[in-house]
Amino acid sequence: MRRVLPSLPSLTIFEAAARHSSFTRAAEELNLSQSAVSKQVQSLESFLRLRLFERIRQRIVLTEAGQLYLARVREALEILESATMEALAFQGGGGMLNIATLPTFGSRWLASRIGRFRALHPRIALNLTARTWPFDLVEENIDVAIYFGEKPWPGGLSDRLMGEEIIPVCSPSLVTPEGPVRQIADLGRIALLHHRARPRAWKDWLQEAGEATVNPFHGVRFEQFEMIIQATISGMGMAIVPRFMIEAELAAGTLVTPFGRPMKSPESYYLVCPERKSHLPAVQVFRQWLLDEVAASKRSTAVDQHIHFQRGEIVHSIEE
Repeated sequence: MRRVLPSLPSLTIFEAAARHSSFTRAAEELNLSQSAVSKQVQSLESFLRLRLFERIRQRIVLTEAGQLYLARVREALEILESATMEALAFQGGGGMLNIATLPTFGSRWLASRIGRFRALHPRIALNLTARTWPFDLVEENIDVAIYFGEKPWPGGLSDRLMGEEIIPVCSPSLVTPEGPVRQIADLGRIALLHHRARPRAWKDWLQEAGEATVNPFHGVRFEQFEMIIQATISGMGMAIVPRFMIEAELAAGTLVTPFGRPMKSPESYYLVCPERKSHLPAVQVFRQWLLDEVAASKRSTAVDQHIHFQRGEIVHSIEE
């Protein structure tokens, strides 16, 4: 059956013109003449029997129909581009692996290790995407995803990677003899830094600590842990963050744990993939590699903790 489709060049030109709100700038981007861009848009409008742009003085503005059409055209062009990149990746023989991960987990844990996977499997092209919103394993082109939650992700096969210990940390400047924090009750005098996706973290920690006078919801909210960590280093306030994300800062002394009260998170990190993609060789080798990396990381952490215990290294609470 013959498809009712306009030409691909007319769609790419339309998208560029809409993005720039200018035929001239679209022509410059696509290395075409302004008249060629104008003719392609007119041809597309004739094909659709719709006005996509309104010409207002020296600029062009999308009509309502043009705005609706643009959204779908952009989506289609992105899918075509992704499919083309995947096809090109097969020239290496290993295909492409699309990985979605949480931003700070990706930057603080995965990024420093992914080079080892690349060295072991150089023919697999990697496409890493950081995501703060939920993954859609059915609609999106995701091969594997790393997410954080209480239960395995619906619609896919999952492996639990690791749990998480969260700790309150701050800049050393806040807990000096002249600083504002001497005990847990003093947290009401500074900003508490929150992750938007974990609104109960401070409430749960203060409850475990037996502190009822501090409002657990006051302070500042952030979208990502990376932003929270940098704000905490600057002295903005005190944050609760996963320990594994800040090992370097703790070792360097740019962050300190003043209360010595870690708390186990009820959620865990999972690796998940759509069932329809679980048989792919690239997915299988990445899954096994990641599980091996997690196991090695846990062994390393256990050894470090044993060494610290043998040396008698104890973090004392400023509260006691």
